[in-house]
Amino acid sequence: MGEFELLAKLRERLPAAGPRIALGSGDDAAVTVPGGATATSVDAIVEGVHFRRDEAALATIGRKALATALSDLAAMGAEAGEAYVVLGAPSDLDEDGFHALLDGILERARATGTAIAGGDLTRAPVLTLAVTVVGHAPAPSAFVSRGDAVAGDLLVLTGEIGGAAAGRLLLDDPSLAAAVSEDTAARLRARQLDPSPRLRSGRALARAGARAMIDLSDGLVGDAAHLAGASGVGLEIDAGSLPLAKGLVEVAAAAGRDPLQLAVAGGEDYELLAALPADALGEASLRMGEAAEATLTPIGRVAAGAGVEVRLPGGGRLEAVGYDHFAEP
Repeated sequence: MGEFELLAKLRERLPAAGPRIALGSGDDAAVTVPGGATATSVDAIVEGVHFRRDEAALATIGRKALATALSDLAAMGAEAGEAYVVLGAPSDLDEDGFHALLDGILERARATGTAIAGGDLTRAPVLTLAVTVVGHAPAPSAFVSRGDAVAGDLLVLTGEIGGAAAGRLLLDDPSLAAAVSEDTAARLRARQLDPSPRLRSGRALARAGARAMIDLSDGLVGDAAHLAGASGVGLEIDAGSLPLAKGLVEVAAAAGRDPLQLAVAGGEDYELLAALPADALGEASLRMGEAAEATLTPIGRVAAGAGVEVRLPGGGRLEAVGYDHFAEP
């Protein structure tokens, strides 16, 4: 099948354009009428770096591609709007494979209220999905950046961390699954292969007065350092308060790894780290409960200074760094 015939078939499966889209997929460019303010982010996942095709169904890979991009909008406190998907396809991806990827993308789009407004299709050495997402808010001031945390703020974290890192260990060494129940092992693998963006949580925290926020794609310590640097502050994290994913400790022990190191440096949890005024914790917890998406845990505070300290219960400091694609192996 030729490129243009395949594109036409894929476009036929896209749902009707939403109210913000005046001209959708199929022309030279999409035309939107957003109103208010928009936030735009680009993210990509690449075979062999972010996923392996022998570990996940193509629909799962499609869901992950859109989810990881939408996570950046969650960190801004934005409402999901439009997405534009560029698919780089290897020569062994057949027509059924294209449709399976689209199945996953559309499933995530429906679950998050995202309109697929356009994209592109090209050949590539390995399967690659680059996704541009646009989020919306009534005004620019409604978005939450990384750069406005102040000393005295509380640090709060959604959900649990370390699950994706434990899932990666299980995928690399399936024998480690004997350390936990089948349900727990499946849940940990899903945290690695099929993450969910915390869009409702991000909006809840923004409305509660979060001053700074970031999603955890490169690990708690690495992403906390980005927030600290952007805000010109220091962050003090209490290791004893961190909400660790169920099964992390057991899988880490079976693998001979430190569970706390995995939790703070493993990456790909896609939870949200936010700085809140101390008196806003009650409202944030209430709004998070209404969002019914994830728990909220205070894990430390913002202080004068620079950098990130992870303080151990015994008074020591944990040395850890986040994931870096270009770090020396």
